[in-house]
Amino acid sequence: MHKLSEKIAITYFAACLVVVPFSARAETVDDLNKQISSKQEQIQTIKDKAAIYQKNIRDKQTEAASLKNQLSILENKIAKTKLDIEETQVEIEQTQIIVRNTELKILAAEDKIGAEKTALSDILHQIYQADSNNPINALLLRDSISEYFNEVEYTKDLQIGLQSALGNIKSEKKLLVENKQHLEDKYAELSKLKDDLEMEKVAQIGENTYKETLLVQTKKSEQKFTELYWQTKQEQESISKEIASLEKTMRAKLDQMKNQKQALTDSSLDWPVPKNTLTAVFHDPDYPFRYIFEHPAIDIRVKYGTPIKAPAEGYVLTAKDAGMGYSYIALIHADGLSTVYGHVSKIFVDEDDYVARGSVIGFTGGTPGTPGAGRLSTGPHLHFEVRLNGIPVNALNYLP
Repeated sequence: MHKLSEKIAITYFAACLVVVPFSARAETVDDLNKQISSKQEQIQTIKDKAAIYQKNIRDKQTEAASLKNQLSILENKIAKTKLDIEETQVEIEQTQIIVRNTELKILAAEDKIGAEKTALSDILHQIYQADSNNPINALLLRDSISEYFNEVEYTKDLQIGLQSALGNIKSEKKLLVENKQHLEDKYAELSKLKDDLEMEKVAQIGENTYKETLLVQTKKSEQKFTELYWQTKQEQESISKEIASLEKTMRAKLDQMKNQKQALTDSSLDWPVPKNTLTAVFHDPDYPFRYIFEHPAIDIRVKYGTPIKAPAEGYVLTAKDAGMGYSYIALIHADGLSTVYGHVSKIFVDEDDYVARGSVIGFTGGTPGTPGAGRLSTGPHLHFEVRLNGIPVNALNYLP
């Protein structure tokens, strides 16, 4: 091979060797993948343990309401929350490893692209110099005609290789963009996991507080628990009937005053608070207070004091500030829909007020022993209920 060809080949080979900095080589992609798999195994082990407590809760839910059963449900719930905290901590560690892994891939891709660009630049320069020679002079400089034509053919092959290399760079760039987006997604996931961890810790405190409060209120007496049970059950039924009655009255009132009141036309619902983990679903079989009533709503995990926004235009049916009791807001919307917001810590609307979509109607609560939380709450969240013609329905069927 001619010296020019040898120089081009050696230059390309050397430039394409990706040199990874020492700091990045300290942890390889394979090492990190093993750590990620190990964390996943830990997460699955925790999930398996949590499933046992979940089953215990469901089993107790099928038994008669009693102080003993309720305490058992709470103890299993507290144990499960402890595992939830442990699981989230491991998920955070796993996500941090995935972030390091992705950063390593980005670094390697950037180095590879840089090296290939350098190689291409140098080769193009060499080809340009070779092509710039007068063909007759180039022929005369060779020892034989065959050597000259070999050189010409090699240059053609190299040009084809250059085209392939350009394609490789494009592929590497695409992979680089995907990895960078993956990294951003993981950073967002990491932030959410950290928020979840803090809220799970608050929920754990709330569950313990509720358990202690229940023991104080009942003084470990089944009779006192039964009295408290019926009192709470009647309160919940009274609230539900009151909202249904108010809705019926309000709709009749709107029909009579349709020329004086702003008409309701849009019933599509947005999330009243940022979409987040559901701590209880509609008619949840694991709801800790199922012995009192079927859960008619979804419970959305949110920080205490999160703004509650009207999910659609509507009128305020009621805004009940119960002080340290159970505070709630109910809105009426178009097409037979109404919504209820429970465990509200602050209320910014009054009965009969018109509310536009997205307007703040109050703040969330739910932390035991705080304003608006009421008796049936073990941690900060929003109780969000959707009703169709006065009957509770699954809110998830109406949310985007």
